[in-house]
Amino acid sequence: MKCLFHIVVIVIVIVIVTVAALAFAADAMAAENRPTQFWNLTRNTITEFYLAPAGTTNWGPNQCKNDRDGSVDADERLRITDVPSGTYDAKFTDVNGRTCTVHDIKIDPGSIFHIEERDLKSCNR
Repeated sequence: MKCLFHIVVIVIVIVIVTVAALAFAADAMAAENRPTQFWNLTRNTITEFYLAPAGTTNWGPNQCKNDRDGSVDADERLRITDVPSGTYDAKFTDVNGRTCTVHDIKIDPGSIFHIEERDLKSCNR
């Protein structure tokens, strides 16, 4: 009887571990299928937005071209394309002519990353 009890407990544990692993895999796949997005939490509309691998100046294309009106208003999200997982620097220009660079932004596929006004330490006109 004890042996049967132990077998049942082992089977239950295996089922729980398997279900948890499948749920984790499903979450990871769902994240990869969602678009990566930038959330503009600055106070101004951004008209140009570029990403480069952290510490380089290998700026990719203007991501604002992914938006219908070609800009990202304050509190708007922008779809980011062709950017693999990694750490990036962002450079952008806003409607007031201010150009800012923000360093070391972690980006993962399907995630939403943001830049807030308080993150802006390197800006000029």
